[in-house]
Amino acid sequence: MCNSSSITQFLLLAFTDTRELQLLHFWLFLGIYLAALLGNGLIITTIACDQHLHTPMYFFLLSLALLDLGSISITVPKSMANSLLDTRNISYTGCAAQLFFFFSLITAEFYLLTIMSYDRYIAICKPLHYGTLLDSRACVHMAAAAWATGFLNALLHTANTFSLPLCKGNTLHQFFCEIPQILKLSCSDTYFREAGLIVLSVCLGFACFVFIVVSYVQILRAVLRIPSEQGQHKAFATCLPHLAVVSLFVSTVMIAYLKSPSISSPSLDLVVSVLYSVVPPAVNPLIYSMRNQELKVALKKLIRSFFCQQQ
Repeated sequence: MCNSSSITQFLLLAFTDTRELQLLHFWLFLGIYLAALLGNGLIITTIACDQHLHTPMYFFLLSLALLDLGSISITVPKSMANSLLDTRNISYTGCAAQLFFFFSLITAEFYLLTIMSYDRYIAICKPLHYGTLLDSRACVHMAAAAWATGFLNALLHTANTFSLPLCKGNTLHQFFCEIPQILKLSCSDTYFREAGLIVLSVCLGFACFVFIVVSYVQILRAVLRIPSEQGQHKAFATCLPHLAVVSLFVSTVMIAYLKSPSISSPSLDLVVSVLYSVVPPAVNPLIYSMRNQELKVALKKLIRSFFCQQQ
């Protein structure tokens, strides 16, 4: 038995005790991490350097890429280092910081995805009002609201979680510091206070998800009225992957934070956490950006100008 005042470090989940499999995990996560860095880094650089992409849609894409880079950089490098060095330790302060920044960024990302669905709805269903409803000031305010909401939400949950007395050891059955795993170490009735906050946050997230679905339904209805089959195909190819990624994100977060402890298992927790914390930052550049012809043209021009300068 121990209490939170005596805990100086936590022990994260070890994927395996076999050295060869530890190194396999390191290389697998390294590949995913580098793919996320490359994809999101190219998006940020291209949008920042090309004046033609300084529009609301690409501004939100740039913000999404920044959030993806941040969220995956908070969890994956630490897990990789633990596998490479054959250790499981993370300091108490490091765990609190990791939880705060990760929760802040994924919360902000989901609100940003909601804003992006609204942006597409206005662009396709109310194009005449697009410049009025989504001018530069409105875009900055909405993006700032998403980041600020994520920050405040994470601050509330982190302070509440780490104020709980922890008396069930210091072993977390997860590869990063996650709120449900820390709550399992608590032996206080105040556990239900944080559980209630999680339920409230998930309900707000589900309301955003409903808004996203309704927005895309309206978009698809508008697209079906387009006489061009090519235009319909392009819109479906864009909207459906967006909905698929958002659905995966929402469903896995709900499973991770709302599932009963009786059905919890290390393998299930691990798969679910990878699906909402590692997969989206790696695939979002493909889903949201690299399918965009205008962005691909700008990226080719940027690469071409870079090599011309080198010569």
